[in-house]
Amino acid sequence: MKTLISVLTLAAAAAPLFAAPLTQAERDRAVSELEASRKQFLDSVAGLSPAQWNFKPDEKTWSVAECAEHIAVSEDVIFGMITQKIMQAPATPDQKSAVTDEFILTAVVNRTQKFQAPEILRPTHRFATPQEMLDHFKQSREHTIAYIRNTQDDLRGHFGDHPVLKTLDAYQWVLLLSAHSQRHTAQLNEVKANPNFPKE
Repeated sequence: MKTLISVLTLAAAAAPLFAAPLTQAERDRAVSELEASRKQFLDSVAGLSPAQWNFKPDEKTWSVAECAEHIAVSEDVIFGMITQKIMQAPATPDQKSAVTDEFILTAVVNRTQKFQAPEILRPTHRFATPQEMLDHFKQSREHTIAYIRNTQDDLRGHFGDHPVLKTLDAYQWVLLLSAHSQRHTAQLNEVKANPNFPKE
């Protein structure tokens, strides 16, 4: 019995070495990124008329509405993948990310290289009104921020593969979620800069 207790005590003492929560600096950085990209997106679509919301420069280019829907839907899909897939798999603390945090925050926003969105993230006009979509996004993003502020999960010890960036830890997936919002906010701003974009 004493041997069993000793083993359990040692295991409990060793646990923090293998499962560490985020540092305060990591939390602060992720929250700052999430809040900044949220503001950037919401500011970019504030006060748009229906004509501006739905304007398409051509058949292949997404409208502001379609870019915004993609951002809102991606919030749910990426956060769900982090919490329900990546964090549910066994931790692999000896594994390494393929890229740095800084690389994610700059490379994902860079629109010189374009990619095809997976089917699940393509806009299908699933929201009845722009306001419904924005309210959904705000609620989802607030949920993401609350998770980062409070979680004790070992986000640095769990990994998931990205089709372009390769292996990322779960914390980096959160940074990617924020950078993804920025990328597609830039995309909708390109639509707004089109010379044929409605004046009102």
